[in-house]
Amino acid sequence: MSQLNAKYNHKKIEEGKYENWVSKGYFEAGDKSKQPFSVVIPPPNVTGKLHLGHAWDNTLQDIIVRYQRLLGKDVLYLPGMDHAGIATQARVEERLRSEGISRYDLGRDKFLEVSWDWKREYAKHIRTQWAKLGLSLDYSRERFTLDEG
Repeated sequence: MSQLNAKYNHKKIEEGKYENWVSKGYFEAGDKSKQPFSVVIPPPNVTGKLHLGHAWDNTLQDIIVRYQRLLGKDVLYLPGMDHAGIATQARVEERLRSEGISRYDLGRDKFLEVSWDWKREYAKHIRTQWAKLGLSLDYSRERFTLDEG
């Protein structure tokens, strides 16, 4: 019989598991033969990273959607993010100020470009945090509040 390590190495144990589940489509909805069940994640703002409140709320939702999957339902746990308008603008301007730049120096089009770069940067952080929480989200349907349609 093998000896257990004195310390649990969660990074080694967890490495690649979530990515494998996502790549195999385990969390994707679409089985029309099953009763549908859906939860839309309250979209976090792209103004920054998730906090403990997001982790708490999303974990509770994930428990519910996983239970519904166990009951045999076709579960859609829909991820999305919110642009947060003025709040995001303020954060982008704050970053620019720290670099000695004003949004007026950039002009409207360049400022919008910088704002979209901010969105992409923080959306990536948020997706990474969702993955670390192990949320069973259907990323194939992810939405953003400024998406068309």
